[in-house]
Amino acid sequence: AAQDGPEAEPPLENDSMPCGVLGKAKLSRVFLGGNLIGGYMHCRDLSYVNQLFRAYATEEKIIETLKIAADNGINCVFESGAAAVDAYNKKYNGSMRFIPHIRPDASERQLLDEIKMKVDLGAVALYCWGVHSDDLVRTGQVAKIGKAVEIAKRFDLPVGVCGHSLQVPMQCEKEKIPCDFYVKTLHTDNYPSATPKELRKDFMWSTGGEGWYDNMWCIDCEETIEFFKSIEKPWVAFKVLAAGALRPRQAFAHALSNGADFIAVGMFDFQVQQNCDMIKRLVAREQNRPRPWRA
Repeated sequence: AAQDGPEAEPPLENDSMPCGVLGKAKLSRVFLGGNLIGGYMHCRDLSYVNQLFRAYATEEKIIETLKIAADNGINCVFESGAAAVDAYNKKYNGSMRFIPHIRPDASERQLLDEIKMKVDLGAVALYCWGVHSDDLVRTGQVAKIGKAVEIAKRFDLPVGVCGHSLQVPMQCEKEKIPCDFYVKTLHTDNYPSATPKELRKDFMWSTGGEGWYDNMWCIDCEETIEFFKSIEKPWVAFKVLAAGALRPRQAFAHALSNGADFIAVGMFDFQVQQNCDMIKRLVAREQNRPRPWRA
């Protein structure tokens, strides 16, 4: 959740937030990331950061942040935060949506119960959680992702598959898993704490090892961009700021110009307006980008 310094910008010609469509839902091109609602932050080796965040992000502050997000055109929370979304909507008669994850490694009974609960809470789409999708692909169990997608599609909502590894969407395409969209990390390595290239290895965020310090989530940036050029399904890019290591202006431009249809971004209350203004300008600038808008 990094923040650019103030810089003069020309006034927006159109102050409305650009939107895309997933299933029946018209959604803002930027989603509010759920980590900052659920209370977990990536913090590299700064062990105090999660405690600091929880002290700052009280329930009142989270509701206030959702209000600011809605006032600036964001209408969807991604990954977690259903209770906060419900509380905000009731307090302000709002219409904030949310897209929660599901656990593709769960049993069919557990998965059905989890999906029903989240659908009843008002989910507008679902997706297979990246942590588990990565591990299933890494261990040769991609069929479980396919089964989870098929179960979730019974609820008449768009169903996505998430991965930090590019092998996740690649294997899903190879096995013709009938998901409706993908969620994949996208960020450059242009920051000091990025793992040196010679130490990078696929699934390092799951398996650890030398060079992994909660510090890198996309080790295949150019390959990811190239892969999605041929994919007609919508793409939600996440970790676009490398968990706060990159400046929003450059990171948002990189994601949107290289094919992401939506970006999920964790934001503090004081970052929302400036970030939303950037995204409005950047989407307007990228109407004729190389990868067509897929949502």
